[in-house]
Amino acid sequence: MQAINRVTRKQTGAWTLRFCAMVLACCASFLGTAAAQADTLEDIKQEGVLKVAVPQDFPPFGSIGTDMKPQGYDIDMATLIANDLGVDVELIPVTSANRIPFLTTGKADLVISSLGKNPDRAKVIDFSEPYAPFFNGVFGPKASTVEGAEDLDGKMIAVTRGSIEDLELTKIAPDSATLKRFEDNNATISAFLSGQTDLIATGNVVAAAVAERTSSRDLEVKFLIKNSPCYVGVAKGDTALIAKVNDIIKAAREDGRLNDISQRWLNAPLPEQL
Repeated sequence: MQAINRVTRKQTGAWTLRFCAMVLACCASFLGTAAAQADTLEDIKQEGVLKVAVPQDFPPFGSIGTDMKPQGYDIDMATLIANDLGVDVELIPVTSANRIPFLTTGKADLVISSLGKNPDRAKVIDFSEPYAPFFNGVFGPKASTVEGAEDLDGKMIAVTRGSIEDLELTKIAPDSATLKRFEDNNATISAFLSGQTDLIATGNVVAAAVAERTSSRDLEVKFLIKNSPCYVGVAKGDTALIAKVNDIIKAAREDGRLNDISQRWLNAPLPEQL
């Protein structure tokens, strides 16, 4: 009996040690992650560079100008934040499909890429306060009689893969509708303008920019999909950085700099309700 008790005590002691080791390992992992996130803002300041994922094919939020340099609302916003932090900005071109992975893998400190907020995205990244107005809709020729999702029966709609329009329209489009997905916005726009699709699902400012660029096919809003302001994307739990970004957005809204950016790229004042 004494031998059995000794064995039991040894097994219990070994199990306790293993349990304590696992708890300590979990705590160390958590603390390490929290420290890394807390250090992001400090690292940016020490390195003197803010790495920002921005669009390259989504005017007026981001595109390549005639001087072969990035330009647009999101580029100005990235520059504004970097200036207020007192650091240089490194612009990293991304697409709708890869912008969040660039953030979650540490390739970018922020995502400023006409990013809308939804529950699935909120599981993997955090969002700032909104910095730009944006709504998504289905657009098409004036002659089209489409007025709602139920009217998409038998229609083909161009949409950028992974965009908010793709996610939301997938939920409401009838099974008989065809969502023709493209990897970037230029391909989506080209498909509509060339007559490959009946309609296009995109943002209001993009549709306006497309209408100004060409007269080959008229374009008007048929129905709204979602009102989705733009947010800055930040790594999950990076509280110090997101607090600083929010402070900068608030200051830029109050002193008029954000309104200046809106006027420059959207030809409209910043909405009061933003």
